[in-house]
Amino acid sequence: MSRDRYVDFLRAWAILLVVLGHWLITGLVRQPDGEITAPELLATVPWTQWLTLGFQIMPLFFLAGGHAAGGSWARARAAGGSAAGWVGQRAVRLLLPTAVYSGLVLLAVGVCSALGVDRPTLALVGWAMAMQFWFLPVYLLLSALTPVLYSLHERWGVRVPALMGAVGLGVGMLVAAGDASSRGSAVGAIGALNYLLVWGVVYQLGLCWRDGLLGGDGETAPRARGRAVAMAVGGGAGFALLVGPGPFPVSLILVTGEELSNTNPPSAAMLAWSLAQVGLALLVAPVVRRALERARVRRAVRVLGAGSMALYLWHMLPVLIVAAAFYLTGLAPEPRYGSAGWWALRVPWLLVLGTVLVGVVWALRPVERALASVEVRVRPGAAIRGAAAWRMWAGLGASVWALTYFAGHGFAYGGEFPVWPAVGLGLGVVTLCGAFPRGGGGGGGGGGGSHGGDEEAARPGRSPAERKART
Repeated sequence: MSRDRYVDFLRAWAILLVVLGHWLITGLVRQPDGEITAPELLATVPWTQWLTLGFQIMPLFFLAGGHAAGGSWARARAAGGSAAGWVGQRAVRLLLPTAVYSGLVLLAVGVCSALGVDRPTLALVGWAMAMQFWFLPVYLLLSALTPVLYSLHERWGVRVPALMGAVGLGVGMLVAAGDASSRGSAVGAIGALNYLLVWGVVYQLGLCWRDGLLGGDGETAPRARGRAVAMAVGGGAGFALLVGPGPFPVSLILVTGEELSNTNPPSAAMLAWSLAQVGLALLVAPVVRRALERARVRRAVRVLGAGSMALYLWHMLPVLIVAAAFYLTGLAPEPRYGSAGWWALRVPWLLVLGTVLVGVVWALRPVERALASVEVRVRPGAAIRGAAAWRMWAGLGASVWALTYFAGHGFAYGGEFPVWPAVGLGLGVVTLCGAFPRGGGGGGGGGGGSHGGDEEAARPGRSPAERKART
């Protein structure tokens, strides 16, 4: 199957909107005593919660991820690869840059703590630098489950996401029916299953999409459009019912003070909105594919995709740089928070942050080249088994645990250095990479390079330097 540029577009579009959304809702205020605060826009200006319907775009990333992973795993398996080898390859590519980013942020937290930076400021900065991390543990777990999910997909097709969705709907309604105290106990533990069930539905639909089960191969165009319309309209109508007469809030991002959340854990309303997004993505696919035939559009998608991992990890650093340069110094104009003047200043705010981020990404190019060289040496062979496989799973488990902590608490919860999560991430990544012999990417019995093209499509952003290092 040839590479689908539309899948690359969905991944790039999702990353772009995540970055813009985080920047848009981050507003800084300089207090009379010089302290910089970041009021929560969605709680302070409640109508902005409707904006999250457009900016909560991660369902498209999981859809594209499932599509790419299906092809990658199918070809790796056909070449004699093992589940551990395939999962390890993908985990290394995500965790190496994540470990470098986390290590640098944790180093900064340790230095600032030693210099006596006040705890509230340190906690706020630590949260801001980890706010995007919720995605990584979920994606890593779904990647680890892909061999099983793909086997279920081959046997039962669209019935798999349908059953997962039904269970996820039940879990979501159970969480909604409980009181606030119960959500921290057994009901809360059951609700956490929806991180895998809700996002897993979209991921599984990506597998179905790749194999033509949502329309395409062997399907007439009207029938394919009918399925897409059914998901878009049905998901949209379900969302409206669940947030109108239903118990769920409209915001698709966590808002402080709300009794229920659509994201923590993913709710029935989030499931409905995800289905609507999938249907809409399928409907607009022919139009976008025609646009992608233009060289200039393809080039823009390729550039954005190549830097997507750096954008994802580092996009909140410009906020800190701009805060230091313009807010700590009092140079930034500060109309009333949420006023018309404040919104007008969102345009230069986004432009300045974008300019700074371009500089950050450019400065990181030597780091990316070094990581590409390291990855070549530590990535697994395609067919690792036995002790090496067990070490890989152990390292992945420790890494997922640490990232889950950072996603929920930030890098400086309570203004303190997170010793055990930092140790867990470090040991996890070292164990994961140490599970493979040096230069193991070329061996492994199944031909480590036999499906490199599939891995290119599967990874969210590979720089030209990394591609060169792999050849």
